[in-house]
Amino acid sequence: MSLMANLYVGTSGLQTSQNALNTTAHNMANLDTEGYTRQQVSQGTRAYQTLEKRNECIAWKQIGTGVEYNNCKQVRSDFLDKAYRKESGRYAYYDISQKALEEIEDQFQEMNGTEFSQSLNNLWTAVQELAKDPTSAVTESALVTRANEFLTKAKSVYDGLVSYQNNLDSSVYDIVKNINDIGDQIRALNEEIVNIESGREEKANDLRDARNLLLDKLGAYGKIDYSEDIFGNVTVLFEGSSFVTTDHVNHMGIDVKLESSVGFATPYWEYAAVKEYDKEGKEVVTSIEGAHIFDLTQTISTATDTDIGKLKAVLLARGDHNATYHDIVESEDYYNRNIAQSVIMNVQAEFDQLVHNVMTAINKVMEDAESNPATMDNTLGKAADFTMFIVSNEEDKLAYKVDDQHPAGSIKTGFTIKNSQVNPILLTDPTTFTFRTVEGNEDTATVAALKEAFTRSDYTLNPNVYTKNSITSYYDSLISQIANTGDKLKNVAAAQEQTVSSIAAGREQIVGVSSDEELEYMIQFQNAYNASSRYINVVSEMLEHLVSTLGA
Repeated sequence: MSLMANLYVGTSGLQTSQNALNTTAHNMANLDTEGYTRQQVSQGTRAYQTLEKRNECIAWKQIGTGVEYNNCKQVRSDFLDKAYRKESGRYAYYDISQKALEEIEDQFQEMNGTEFSQSLNNLWTAVQELAKDPTSAVTESALVTRANEFLTKAKSVYDGLVSYQNNLDSSVYDIVKNINDIGDQIRALNEEIVNIESGREEKANDLRDARNLLLDKLGAYGKIDYSEDIFGNVTVLFEGSSFVTTDHVNHMGIDVKLESSVGFATPYWEYAAVKEYDKEGKEVVTSIEGAHIFDLTQTISTATDTDIGKLKAVLLARGDHNATYHDIVESEDYYNRNIAQSVIMNVQAEFDQLVHNVMTAINKVMEDAESNPATMDNTLGKAADFTMFIVSNEEDKLAYKVDDQHPAGSIKTGFTIKNSQVNPILLTDPTTFTFRTVEGNEDTATVAALKEAFTRSDYTLNPNVYTKNSITSYYDSLISQIANTGDKLKNVAAAQEQTVSSIAAGREQIVGVSSDEELEYMIQFQNAYNASSRYINVVSEMLEHLVSTLGA
């Protein structure tokens, strides 16, 4: 090779070292940039110049032509990326579920000194005091007051649960919007990356970092699967359905009419919904059958990856309606499919069942007393049917009156927290129900039956629990169930958080920028640059010497 050609060898070293220094400086500048992936220089030799080919020789006679800057690649682990996105989605699921249980515990206020259990205990105390002196106006008035206090507090707790349901429902809109926005951004980045890399001259690494960060965020919202084609496009499946394709994004919509009786938001795939045109020519959704994003009746299990994603956690925790005791007595299969997996609906139904049992038990004792000829003094000269609790809603009241005319389960009647109130007659005059016999004696039988109604173990929390409770122990069992479930979810969330942290740490060791390591590379490439510069100087001096000598 001529000395002139050697100058190009030195120049290639200068150029490659300069590019490597630029890459190292770029890494250092993005030391704290979220989602940034360390970039690494790949160098290789330029094509050799063949001077002679001889078959009897082991190798041809060749000389090098310098170094070449082959590529600037990202250092990532696909395995850790997929593991991180799946496990972060699982952590988000249990974190939401845990927070929902904490909110429910706050609604019952067992730690704040104004707990609901106090109102139940006060009612039971009033029954006991009444048993000591059934005909006292003071004890009769105390019973009515405590009953009204009990129902008022129950309504407050139930309204708090409904309010939290509504808050979760509002968050569904934000989550769906964020998911759609992420899909649009991934699609836009796909197009930019393909445009830049189509010439196969450079890599759009910073854009790839932005896309990877979006995939990390998307993984927290639900179960995702993704793949990259040879052109650089990433296609994404969300919960098994096509979300981001090579040319468009399948957006999610929200329905508040077709699926929910109380107007809760139901996410669905817009492309799969049945649509028609109204009179004004506007396209409207008429059915989302087959367009659901989730099957919320599936059993939640880590083994089947059904416990992934913030969106599913919110939908399950919220449920699809305000639950009552009817959801428990409907059937075991209905309860397990529609209620059991929703932390709020399950507690709503069990709590409403407690209040229903209290009201029904008290009313049953009073109705039996009125139908007993020995205690007819309660109805003489007065309107009949003096019960402690009555149905307040007119529609429910009508159904309640005709309940005996319908077979069991054919009509949903009975006391719930929402449709009940204390009898206004008793609120006006607590002594209306006299607790006296016809002879004017104390009606000890009715009071004894009232006490037995509170202590008789006839009630279970739900079809999956076989331990029977009395009215006085039912609430303790309910709170214990909430506490145990919350503790379990808290432990799972904590363990999952550690798993995510461990994977994130392992991934950071690969993709993260180390300032010490980059400084070492900077010194290495600086020395290489200096060496190439000295090489060019030497070749230049040799050329100058030859020209000067020949000229002389």
